[in-house]
Amino acid sequence: MNWPLSRKTNGSETQTNGHIITMQSIRKVYDTGKIQVEALRGIDLEVGRGEFVAVIGPSGSGKSTLLNLLGCLDTPSDGNYLLGGEAVAGLDRDRLADVRNRRVGFVFQNFNLLPQLTALENVEMPMLFGGIGRKERRRRAMEGLEKVGLGDRTHHRPTELSGGQMQRVAIARALSMEPDILLADEPTGNLDTGSGTDVLSLLEELWKQGSTLVVVTHDAALSKRAQRVVEIRDGLIVNDRRTQTARDKASSSEDTAN
Repeated sequence: MNWPLSRKTNGSETQTNGHIITMQSIRKVYDTGKIQVEALRGIDLEVGRGEFVAVIGPSGSGKSTLLNLLGCLDTPSDGNYLLGGEAVAGLDRDRLADVRNRRVGFVFQNFNLLPQLTALENVEMPMLFGGIGRKERRRRAMEGLEKVGLGDRTHHRPTELSGGQMQRVAIARALSMEPDILLADEPTGNLDTGSGTDVLSLLEELWKQGSTLVVVTHDAALSKRAQRVVEIRDGLIVNDRRTQTARDKASSSEDTAN
């Protein structure tokens, strides 16, 4: 499998100067019936193709709300959102589900694997919903598991795998539809130190191969490996900075060019 797939925008999509994500003045208000809670209070965010962004902030800051909006699991109360050049802020549920399947790969803290299915079958699931034929599904799933180092675990069920192995299956599944962007929610949160380090190395390798990653995390080691760190507090972005990893990568590229 050639990851990631570089998509070309069609005639109905907006050119975004290389940005896979463009958010403008995004607000999200939850109405509980008695009070309104403003979870996001005017977010402006751009993520370029091939970037690795870590989103950090305290509990209740709006990180999870932002991730849900980025992944088209929810819609903003106000503002504009382009994903891969496609305007998605005002789409209905069915169209959002289609966008999620085509453009977004998800990795969750709790893996969200189906326990009755093998690793191979779990990786095939998004492709089944995406209308990919059986032969192609099987080929992509096999290549995906080999890519994450689990070519010898294809017929193992989640209960027969370690936490780190389950997260690797989840990553292979997230990439099976060759999405524009990989979103991860605390991907090392349920792993021991060794397994967490392995998963971090895998995510970093995917980024180096060209994948676009946005990761919500409390893991300091993960945020240090990212290219950018976006900090959210009280529903606002209060800091957006390049990391030493990004500066080192830029210096390495300049040295190679010279």
